[in-house]
Amino acid sequence: MKKVFLCIAIASTLFLLFKTQKGKIVSNQLKGIVQNTVSNSNNYINKEGNSIKTRVLIPEGYTRTTYKKDSFEEYLRNYSLKAYGSPIINYDGSEYFAQHWHDAILEIPVPKNGLQQCADALMRIRSEYLWDHNRKNEIGFKFTSGHYCSWKEYSKGYRPKVNGNKVSFHKTATADNSKKNFYKYLNLIYMYAGTLSLHTELPKVPLSKIKIGDMLVKPGTPGHIEIIIDEVINDKGEKLFLLAQGNTPAQNVCLLKNFEEPDISPWYTFNENTPVYTPSYHFDKPIFVRFK
Repeated sequence: MKKVFLCIAIASTLFLLFKTQKGKIVSNQLKGIVQNTVSNSNNYINKEGNSIKTRVLIPEGYTRTTYKKDSFEEYLRNYSLKAYGSPIINYDGSEYFAQHWHDAILEIPVPKNGLQQCADALMRIRSEYLWDHNRKNEIGFKFTSGHYCSWKEYSKGYRPKVNGNKVSFHKTATADNSKKNFYKYLNLIYMYAGTLSLHTELPKVPLSKIKIGDMLVKPGTPGHIEIIIDEVINDKGEKLFLLAQGNTPAQNVCLLKNFEEPDISPWYTFNENTPVYTPSYHFDKPIFVRFK
């Protein structure tokens, strides 16, 4: 009888996904959904935790890596979360079709303009960290065209004039250092930067050196990018990592489950030249980049 119910559950899940995605199915999504139905391990989730560090428990034999106070690594590890069970909400207020992919929702507002997609959400996190730690002059990103656009120059009133792949900057606005103007700057970045520009601009990180804040990326149009938000290590030097993502359509940033290794979910392992399957995306191999 249990086997009958299990088959029904799996079939129902697959049917709903086919119906919602209108036949556009990614193979690792199907695999992950079936595994999650069979083994819904929740051993490492503290439902009362209100930050990454307090929401996700550590596997036996591991300890959290140590980083300096006020570092980007500690900023991400202690990021505030919505209450456990909060759904992923799209920019238009609707619920995302897949609500079984995540174990946490990060407290990052989603603009209603629909611009803050996967790479954009991570650039926002990095920019807000620099803003909050009085490092505003370090905020800046390259457009996909390769032209650098900094908050420092934007706040002085310089704006880009885009003509195809040609970009020039001109002072066309009054100086404005306000937080409101900062978010207008980010909206501009969202329009002209993305996974491809981050992959091109940022330094690549060897798998043996990855840490919190590094981003798993597959460049392209479209591509995808996810960020490491926590890290643990055992006495053999083996590490496990947590991944978070924004997505398309623009929506809440969420902590991802690991359907490939449900016994350690949401923790992930990475191996050289080995594909990485996350609930919403398949990376052919682990390529990581790091914010400067």
